[in-house]
Amino acid sequence: MLFDDIKESLSIIREKELYPKVRVVNGISSDPEIIVEGKKVLLFCSGNYLGLANNDEIKKSIINGLEKYGIHPAGSRLISGTLDIHVKLEKKIAEFKNTESAMVFTSGTMANMGVIPALINLPNLSVYATIKKVFKRNDAAVFSDELNHATIVDGCRLANAKRTIYTHNDMNDLEKKLRSSKEERKLIVTDGVFSMDGDIAPLPKIVNLAKKYGANIMVDDAHATGVLGKNGKGTVEHFGITSGIDIHMGTFSKAFGVMGGFIAGDQEIIDYLRIFARTYMFTGSSFGSLAMGIMKSFEIIENESERRKQLWWNTEYFRSNLHKMGYNTLNSQTPIIPIFVGDETKSIEMADELFENGIFAPCVRWPSVAKKESRIRFSLMTTHTKDNLDYALNILEDLGKKYKVN
Repeated sequence: MLFDDIKESLSIIREKELYPKVRVVNGISSDPEIIVEGKKVLLFCSGNYLGLANNDEIKKSIINGLEKYGIHPAGSRLISGTLDIHVKLEKKIAEFKNTESAMVFTSGTMANMGVIPALINLPNLSVYATIKKVFKRNDAAVFSDELNHATIVDGCRLANAKRTIYTHNDMNDLEKKLRSSKEERKLIVTDGVFSMDGDIAPLPKIVNLAKKYGANIMVDDAHATGVLGKNGKGTVEHFGITSGIDIHMGTFSKAFGVMGGFIAGDQEIIDYLRIFARTYMFTGSSFGSLAMGIMKSFEIIENESERRKQLWWNTEYFRSNLHKMGYNTLNSQTPIIPIFVGDETKSIEMADELFENGIFAPCVRWPSVAKKESRIRFSLMTTHTKDNLDYALNILEDLGKKYKVN
């Protein structure tokens, strides 16, 4: 029986202590100091990079949006759910990302899981017109980094194409697989910043390979938008790339402090996705109030560059001190700083002891990462003070010796 098998699997996961411990936050969950299960702790596991998730100006914009647009449009974007604020927001995204057009999704998950299959699963329009060819499965291939986010993985699984996984950030392996590909349509999908390791995709090299082998590129910039680049425009700005990226994906639930996802690109591609990305077509529209909040986030991000500067100061200070202690932070280049532990049990115990000492930085373990690659993942925010960082570093210095991981 199906449910018997599920129960058996769950029993094994619990027996091996692999079931995640979910902490319950009392009240606001995005400030540097929060209350978790009645205990005051320092928050080191949030994507609230620029400290905007509890910003008074953004909250006021959202409240004003509720008064203007009500709770929800109660319709999909293709029926009655497209509000004037959605159109305004999409124009702003395109301007920010230096593209012709953009579209908003209810989340980054919905963006990836709708767009990747839509780009690959071309419609059969032969009933309407004489077309040059009908595309089949063996005409397309998706090339995905082995450490891409789970939503990219799921989007690729939904695509009617050959799925090719290349070794993480290994351009020799990617080129080898592109060279051997017989498929006419090729799509390379990569995270801009990898959420479990905190490293950055080598986009200039990927762009060169795409040009050489006739591939298109989609970049998931969820953890880079608002963070990387002089103006926070993401991985593309970080590298100074002006062309070669076909699809830019991002979220508003991290640096922007709100909620939602987006896709930006050429006008024709966005027009196509509006009628073939199923997670855009067949779901309720995003809240108008949130769109107003995001517009205010854009304003702050563009005008308060000191937030980004402070975030990067915090990041470099924290990571450099971890290195002095002998910790392995993998190849972290961003405010995502993993402390590699390896053993799952040791990682769980270390995270629990951190919590007991007032530091909320849970361990990340299988199935989020490969087995025996467990780590404590720290995420830095601009709102962390030097005292916050020093306190965490002092505790980590002691725990590193105790658990022999530094």
